[in-house]
Amino acid sequence: MAWKHLLLVSCFSAAVLLLFMLQEGTGASVGTRQVAGQEAQEAEDRQKLRADELRREYHEEQRNEFENFAEEQNDEQEERSREAIEQWRQWHYDGLYPPYLYNRHHI
Repeated sequence: MAWKHLLLVSCFSAAVLLLFMLQEGTGASVGTRQVAGQEAQEAEDRQKLRADELRREYHEEQRNEFENFAEEQNDEQEERSREAIEQWRQWHYDGLYPPYLYNRHHI
């Protein structure tokens, strides 16, 4: 009868130990899945941040190119206007100072 009792206790302790190990393993795998899920989410977030950064850099570059283009256009327009004004002044110069038509003295 002692050997039955010893067998029953050892089987019971083996079952408890096996159950504990299964729970720990399941818990570890759940924890591993959670960590893997968090890592995947963090990787996805890093990719989104990088895409946002690239998009921001692209738009900044486009804006700078457009500003440079607009500035060049304005400079060219100002140069054409200045040349036209200078030609007008030379054409209407009457030898008096200042050489502007609207500063002539009419007698």
